[in-house]
Order: sequence, then structure tokens, then C-alpha cells
Amino acid sequence: MNSEIRKTLEAVQRGELSVDESLLAIKKAPFEDIGYAKVDMHRGIRQGAPEVIYGAGKTAEQMLGIIEAMKRNGQETILITRLAPEAAECIGRTYELDYRQEARIGIIGRIPAPDGIGRIVVATGGTSDIPVAEEAALTAEVHGNEVVRLYDVGVAGLHRMLAHMDEIMSASVIVAIAGMEGALASVIGGLADCPVIAVPTSVGYGASFHGVSALLSMLNSCASGVSVVNIDNGFGAGYLAGMINHMTGKQ
Repeated sequence: MNSEIRKTLEAVQRGELSVDESLLAIKKAPFEDIGYAKVDMHRGIRQGAPEVIYGAGKTAEQMLGIIEAMKRNGQETILITRLAPEAAECIGRTYELDYRQEARIGIIGRIPAPDGIGRIVVATGGTSDIPVAEEAALTAEVHGNEVVRLYDVGVAGLHRMLAHMDEIMSASVIVAIAGMEGALASVIGGLADCPVIAVPTSVGYGASFHGVSALLSMLNSCASGVSVVNIDNGFGAGYLAGMINHMTGKQ
């Protein structure tokens, strides 16, 4: 919880602020302006998950400033995506950083225990898709989800996936990650009874157009219940899967 919000709520409990005054105080400080970034401190309240740092294009010094602001406002677990090894090394000198180089993800703080309604399956067509898959899987885990990884189960050897039907049929959400022609999402979508999030990857030969062919195949899937995120967007898929896995009926 944001430290300013915590102080405000404590003031309400002590009778120093009315509920209306506390709401006004909370509304006045939804972010912290540190000059080059406006760090969103209310995202966790609005969306159920705090802000994530997108590392590409940021210097290590900029990220350190953002991390400091997050820490100062009570954010316990911080996820950094697309984090280069050099920047990770620099950040690791100041904070205890769990850096997963294959996924280009850095984690500060503990990964919480799963509290979703079920399990998320992350499946890849091939081994070359694993970096995007790990970005998705780690994102989902940091946001409180149990993740089952099924790697290298693509349609070139369909029996490999069919050997995992128990995991597929027991999932609450499936993230299907594939390059080349992107057929994995349609196959899984035709077998599973849960939402499938398709992730095209930029893996493939010339006519794959760096993932565009897989993207178009997934968008044109004839299987119902398949949605598609952008090329190589493992983070977006993992985040969305985590949201679905935490859905409950609203009153």
C-alpha cells in the first residue's frame, strides 16, 4: 500500500480526518513526479496490480530513481521488463535483484504465493520461443499466479502436446506462444475449455516477416475463445492471464 494512503487511513482511524477529507487527500497524490517520470502510485488500487518498469530505453540511473520512488511509497515487489544485463548489473549494486537473463526480467522483492482461482499454462511451439514464454510466466508469477510450463510442444510433433492433455484441460487460462505459422494457438484453442491468449513471436524464416505471419494466423484463428497480443509481448500475455485468473463475480 502507498505510504501516503496508509498515513491517511491511519489518520481516519484516529479521528483526525473525516472520510471525505481522506478521499480528497488520496485523490491529490495519485503519482510522484521525479522529473523524468511520473510514477503511478495508485495503479495497484485502480487495477489490482502495481506499476511495472519497462526497462528498454531507460538508463540504469533512471530506473534506480523510479525504484526508489516505488520503495518510498511502499511497493514491496517490483517487476522490470526488457532489462539489459548491463543495467541489471548496475541496479544489482543497490538493490537485491533477481535477474532472469533469458526473459530479460528483473525482480526486486519476493514473488508472492499464488492466490489465483486456478493455474495458468504457458505453452510454446518450440525452444526458440522460450524467452518470450519466460517473460509471460514470470510476469504471471509475480502477480500471484501458479504457472505450469509446457515448452516445445508445437504442431510439428503434435503428440508432444497431446501427452499433456491433463494440464491443458485443467488450466484456467492458457498462454500459447509460437512463431513460424503460429498454429499452436488454434490447436490449443480447439481443445481447451478456457480462454487462450495467443502470443506470436518473431521466430521463423524470411516469409514469417519477423512474426507478422504468426500474428495474422492467430488473428484469423477459427478456434473460439482465442485472443491475441502483440508480437513478442510475453509481458502483456502474462499480465492478462493473471487478471483472468483472479476474476470473480462482481456484486
